[in-house]
Amino acid sequence: MLPAAAEHYLPRHDPTFPPQLAALQDPPEGLYLRGDPGCLLRPCIAIVGSRRPTAAGRETAAAFAREFARHGLTVVSGLATGIDAAAHQGTLAAGGLTIAVCASGLDRTYPPRHADLAVAISTAGALISEFPPGTPPLQHHFPRRNRLISGLALGVVVIEARQRSGSLITARLAGEQGREVFAVPGSIHNPLARGCHRLIRDGALLVESAAEVLAGLQPGLFAALPSRQTQAPIAQGISGEPLDRQEKILLNACGFEPVDVDVLVRRTGWDVAQICSMLVRLELRGEIESCEGGCYCRLPARPAG
Repeated sequence: MLPAAAEHYLPRHDPTFPPQLAALQDPPEGLYLRGDPGCLLRPCIAIVGSRRPTAAGRETAAAFAREFARHGLTVVSGLATGIDAAAHQGTLAAGGLTIAVCASGLDRTYPPRHADLAVAISTAGALISEFPPGTPPLQHHFPRRNRLISGLALGVVVIEARQRSGSLITARLAGEQGREVFAVPGSIHNPLARGCHRLIRDGALLVESAAEVLAGLQPGLFAALPSRQTQAPIAQGISGEPLDRQEKILLNACGFEPVDVDVLVRRTGWDVAQICSMLVRLELRGEIESCEGGCYCRLPARPAG
């Protein structure tokens, strides 16, 4: 078992408090945190779903999480059994960052069987809660926890959910917060698919792959950039689409050798959220590729013709 990370309190007035949570109509006064506060400022995607999923649902959650991690997104979920746990585990397996939002004090891991998973998350991301140490996981805490899951994320992906479930509460809150809602469809004979089908009828985006989620997130990713500016195109990339000034700077900073996000921060002077968002777009356009260890490298230009 890995050693547990130290716990500290992040008040809402702290400059490192996540602005997307501070902007909620009912923001938390502060967050108790174990792990890296910096991961709260990165672009996040939430994955939620049934506590008793099918094997296929669990595999889908893990596969989506691995792909999101590979593209530099932090995966947020609620540490529950089933889809939540699969999402955290898939992210960790890919070497990515994951955040678990808890409905109890951080000293009261719930469910208890996830004690080792909680420690792993705190060493590769963060555990957070608005509830102080010693607080038990009471039933009315979970909807409050859910608003933070959706509030942290640019979008929420629902994988296997009954028509009356906490996952649909999270999806509803996401819609109210202006986040994208994605739902993975299933068999009409599977009761765990009915919640997702209801979401799709109500306007959620039907997705069958992580790539479709990434494509649906693009407008949100760019709107989330704190210093985004419209620039005249000054270069053209491999894909044939014009690159703006910031994209060209980041592409040059990548070079043709593997480089991680921290190096790109030093080379450009930009914040992590901005760089991760731009990396997603450049990779989708075929300008860069992910390498081992969470690194990226620039792809050579294709010969003409």
